[in-house]
Amino acid sequence: MKIAIVGYGSIGKRHFKNISKKFNDDIIICTKRTDIPKNIKHCRTVNECLKENPDFVIITNETDKHLKTAIKFAQMGCHIFIEKPLSHSLTGIKKLEKIIAEKKLITQIGCNLRFHPCLIKIKKMLSEKKIGDIISFQAEHGSYLPDWHPKEDYRKGYAARKEKGGDIIFTSIHEIDYLYWFFGKVSMSMANMGKVSDLKTTSDDHASIFLKFKNKILGEIHLDYYQRPKIRICKIIGTRGTIFWNNEENTVKIYQSRTKKLKTVLKLNNFDKNDMYIDELIHFKKCIKENKKTINDVKQGIDTLKIALSAKKSSRIEKMVKIN
Repeated sequence: MKIAIVGYGSIGKRHFKNISKKFNDDIIICTKRTDIPKNIKHCRTVNECLKENPDFVIITNETDKHLKTAIKFAQMGCHIFIEKPLSHSLTGIKKLEKIIAEKKLITQIGCNLRFHPCLIKIKKMLSEKKIGDIISFQAEHGSYLPDWHPKEDYRKGYAARKEKGGDIIFTSIHEIDYLYWFFGKVSMSMANMGKVSDLKTTSDDHASIFLKFKNKILGEIHLDYYQRPKIRICKIIGTRGTIFWNNEENTVKIYQSRTKKLKTVLKLNNFDKNDMYIDELIHFKKCIKENKKTINDVKQGIDTLKIALSAKKSSRIEKMVKIN
């Protein structure tokens, strides 16, 4: 296959390295950056890249450019992998959907946590009703933005810039995505978000979100750019027990009301998080080959984007917002 990578920041470089090591594919890198490996085809513009006729594109440029880039490649009949989030607005969504349907393209949103062994385990436990019917959940992801890429000036990165779609609710949309994966569609949201820390950003660095799912499950999500040490956890409460996930410990634990005991059901030793990124590309390529829908196609990306946008609206108008 011939693969185009549009954008060559940290995630673009990760995908390039993984493809180079794991797959026998031709790679085209589209970026204005100059730190491109030797002997790799380099295009400075999307239009120049399109002339190379790639089989699929991995879109890793700034969030505000995702949809415009995706539409151009979709019009050429190119399968599309878009790093999360799909976008920071719904502008252009219907146009992209129409092209994808007409050309029967395979699409995937790059939410690597769907390939995390702990979350895969929890998904299975939920389907097996290990803790009965789900009542509620609490999820949290906090980290210190300057620590993300210590060798770079965090103030210049897209995550720090509101105009680039860098608000925390978009950059850390993983929590919304995996909870949507677990529980289905959301019916309403309520949120408070904004810039609360002393970080030099224009983007929102804090979000407290309340969600009500269509199946009546209730829950809270906390996201921030300022927390040290970093944390990513989730607690899911059911009628017969509770499931706990701790990302820093790479553990899944379950408390069952019947036994009144807390048990570790999964602990990952020497876990390499890069495996998730490799696995999601393996999955995408397999779906292209077999002409099958991916685990997280553009339609699901639209659903999670609508949840994030409804939360932003709720914060702005200070009211609960219903989601169509």
